Parts: sequence; structure tokens; C-alpha cells
Amino acid sequence: MSTLAVRPVPMPRVLADAVPGARARDAALVLAGALLTVLGAQISIHVPPSPVPITGQTLAVVLAGAALGARRGAASQGLYILLGFFLPVYADGAQGPEVVWGATGGYLLGFVLAAWIIGTLAERGLDRRPAAAALGFVVAQLAIFGIGVPWLKIATDMSWSTAIHDGFTIFIVGGLIKAAIAAAGTTTAWRALRARERDLPPSEA
Repeated sequence: MSTLAVRPVPMPRVLADAVPGARARDAALVLAGALLTVLGAQISIHVPPSPVPITGQTLAVVLAGAALGARRGAASQGLYILLGFFLPVYADGAQGPEVVWGATGGYLLGFVLAAWIIGTLAERGLDRRPAAAALGFVVAQLAIFGIGVPWLKIATDMSWSTAIHDGFTIFIVGGLIKAAIAAAGTTTAWRALRARERDLPPSEA
């Protein structure tokens, strides 16, 4: 008597791939990533004299990118920027294209790049190990500042030293904390997913 071998079900590339579906699922996930960033924007703390507030947006951006992957993660941030053209979803309830072209617009555009970077790294499994995940989240946040700081300098005519201080230096500690939180969140989610897959019967896994 022969028995059919049960092939192990491969783990999803990113966390969102564990959700069944295709195009409708992807559209819903992109919207969810954008809404997560909307929620992050509601946490806004001003640190004078910087015109750039400390927000929960960067945490939301890297979490969305890691969970959704490169294309969907970047799309979610593009959608967030687009929503802000018509709705008060930016930090401090701001809205309109003038925000994107203003002093903090570079940070918003950096969200798209950051989500793509961390999404690409997540597709390669980097978000499954705490230390590697934290490093990836730091790199993704640096991409935001890489666009945001020069944009801030040009938009406000600040000196480079002032732009770097007001647009980057004062956010270093917060960025490291956000990277640690994001790493803890994604690695915990992967452990829970692996445990679930092990507990499922072969016919359901």
C-alpha cells in the first residue's frame, strides 16, 4: 500500500501573504497600510524650533512595508499621500498638495521609498530575526531622512547644519525606539504564524 506524501506548505514571503485572496485582497491591504499611516499621523509632538513634528508615521510606514512587501508597501504610502490631497490625514490634520510641496514634503515622499526598501528586505526574510529586522527598519527610516532633510533645507533656506539638526539629529533616539518596536512586532508575528502553521492539520495548512 502506498501513501501520498504531504508536501509542506511554504511559508509566505511576507506577513500579508498569509491572508488568502488575490487582487481584492491586495487592494484591501494597500488601503489598510495607508490607514495605518493615517493613524500614526495622529500622534504628533512638536519639538521647537524644528518644523518637523515627531509622529507615529515612520513606525507605521516601516510596519506597512514589512507586512505588505515592496510593491504593496510603497503603494500604500503613495495612497496615503494621495488621500492627504483631499482629506486632513497628514500630521496635525493638515491636507492639500501644498503640504507635499512644503517644508515637510520630502519626508512624505520618503515614506514611499522607505516602505519599498523594508518591503524588499522583508521579502528576503530579514524581518524574521530581531537584530536583522531592527537594522532593516533603521535603514528604511534613514531613507526618509535622506529625502526629507535636503528638502527641508531647500524649502526653508536653512543652513545645512540647522537642517540636519532640526530635521534629523533630534529624531535619532525616537527612530531607534521605533525600529526596536517594529522589529519586536514583526518577529513576534512571524513566530505566531509559524506556530499556527505547525498546529494546522496537513489538509488545512
